[in-house]
Amino acid sequence: MQTILPHDLDLLEKLIAIARDAGDIILSVYATEFAVHTKANSSPVTVADERAEALILAALAKLTPEIPVIAEEAVAAGNIPNFDKNFWLVDALDGTREFINRNGEFTVNIALIENEKPVLGVVFAPALGRLFTGQVGQGAFQQQGWEQRTIHCRPLPEDGLTVVASRSHNDACALEALLSGRKVAAIKTAGSSLKFCLVASGEADMYPRWGRTMEWDTAAGHAVLLAAGGRVVDVAGKPLVYGKPGFTNPYFIASGV
Repeated sequence: MQTILPHDLDLLEKLIAIARDAGDIILSVYATEFAVHTKANSSPVTVADERAEALILAALAKLTPEIPVIAEEAVAAGNIPNFDKNFWLVDALDGTREFINRNGEFTVNIALIENEKPVLGVVFAPALGRLFTGQVGQGAFQQQGWEQRTIHCRPLPEDGLTVVASRSHNDACALEALLSGRKVAAIKTAGSSLKFCLVASGEADMYPRWGRTMEWDTAAGHAVLLAAGGRVVDVAGKPLVYGKPGFTNPYFIASGV
């Protein structure tokens, strides 16, 4: 199978265009009184999830037909392609609950996995106009409006950690235990893959997740964070890997140091 190198800038620009097109579809639904359905796993889904994923699947099939795509709604429908070392992970609308609650904190996530590691990621928050990209070994960037800047994880502040936690999931007890004995300046909440990106951009220092996540929830943000100098490890300190049976992640800690 052909390997798509993480420094392929042309590929990144095409992924950005795909993510923005998916964001346009999502916002067109966001402006309506859309219906919410419940999947077999009790999680919500909307027509925005389905339409945006269909666009991304078609675009990636045209762009890299030799690389299989693992996408959230397709997997829920039982459509899992054969895959080996290289594959795409897609969550066309990460943060469906944020979308339903209309707080703007939902994202389009597209990531390339090579040998169990996320090497390229695009995270686009269409309602906020924030786009994050990361290529491992090539750096991470944020675009907002016409402005683009390089982003890096920051050194640990003297006044303590800023911790970012999930807005829609209650990890309060586990979070309190994890932070016991640490100097904490602030705890903020955010939805979707934005939590990874806040650490990557130096707006936060740690994102611990003591709850169920799937690989398509984390891969794109993980790639951005790695490219910005951060890391994501499980509770044993081992790097989070991809292509696991069932695509379920263990509990993890994303951090900038």
